Amino acid sequence: MLYFVGKFFSHTFLRLFSSYVVLLSIGGLLSAALAWIALPRFWHRLPCDHGKALVKGGMASKGKPTGAGLIIALCILPALLLAVPPDFAGSWFSSGLAIVALYAIMLFGYLDDRAAKPWGRTRKGLLDLLCCALCAYALFDDGMNAIWVPLTKKVYYMSFWYYMPMAIAILFISVNSLNCSDGVDGLAGSLGIMSLLSLSVLLYLVLGYRPVAEYLLLPHYSGGARWAVLCVTIAGAFAGYLWYNAEPSQVLMGDAGSRMLGLAIGLAVLATGSPLLVLVFAPVVLLDGGTGLVKVSLFKLFKRLGFDIAPPPGADGKDAQQTADTVAPRHDCAIIRLFHTIRFPLHDHCRRKMGWSNAQVLMRFVLLQSFLIPLLFAIFTKVR
Repeated sequence: MLYFVGKFFSHTFLRLFSSYVVLLSIGGLLSAALAWIALPRFWHRLPCDHGKALVKGGMASKGKPTGAGLIIALCILPALLLAVPPDFAGSWFSSGLAIVALYAIMLFGYLDDRAAKPWGRTRKGLLDLLCCALCAYALFDDGMNAIWVPLTKKVYYMSFWYYMPMAIAILFISVNSLNCSDGVDGLAGSLGIMSLLSLSVLLYLVLGYRPVAEYLLLPHYSGGARWAVLCVTIAGAFAGYLWYNAEPSQVLMGDAGSRMLGLAIGLAVLATGSPLLVLVFAPVVLLDGGTGLVKVSLFKLFKRLGFDIAPPPGADGKDAQQTADTVAPRHDCAIIRLFHTIRFPLHDHCRRKMGWSNAQVLMRFVLLQSFLIPLLFAIFTKVR
């Protein structure tokens, strides 16, 4: 909306509203302020967290309001309507469809947060796939099927039938990896904001600015700035949420927030035109939560192949003496033994096995991601 105001009043100071820098600032600051103001006024209406008995310190969250992703998303909406610029009809449709998918996955997550019995994996997985498919189609419609990869200077154009499965897979992994990382106060929100802000810089100042894109031998994308505004606006609202989620947290975003934030990261990655950038801009998110997805998938595969995937006596901190009257299962695969020695998500392993406090987990994971993002991006763009 502000974009049209800037264009219509182009001969006055209101023309500043057509500047992407101004729109980035307005979107991020407005959504952050709205979330900061709204959360303490409405979180008493949210469902309460039931705690996690099997996780170290998991019962500390019992009774806290959860599902704050609903309030965060409502605070994002007016900022999006004001700040995100529709450059032309096709882009408006693509942006609108992506926003619908973001709000749909938030709503499904909120319904799961407030349910007396948590939804099953199959139900949540199918709904995630539906929202990911909507986002993938929005990006394909926006012309993001031109893919660039490391080790080559070529741009590859993917057909609809190749692009959709690839994009859905990236989005699904991003959603569930960030959701699995939401176990320490401030961790998922901090890592997610770092990823979104870094991606917005790439979309606006690199891919969206032709001289820089040409210098780095990257494809120029004129619509990159529009997606950057979307990223910063979403990141701003989650920054407002982190004000109250710092340990000891007063409110939890729940699946409503973590799934929306994860989908936003995957959406921004695909908007850059390089799906592999998810490894660059969300490395710790994937290492923390994504490895748990790998473990579950591998265990299912090994079980089908006839391997024994049961944990050995004494695993997960249990007393081996308590299982002395049982027959210890045989483990015929080193990968299975390795995965049984590591707890997932990794932040839980760091707390249970390495004795890290929540504050140490948060600081060290944030430091790792802040160091890895520029390093991996430099390698990614130069080795071509």
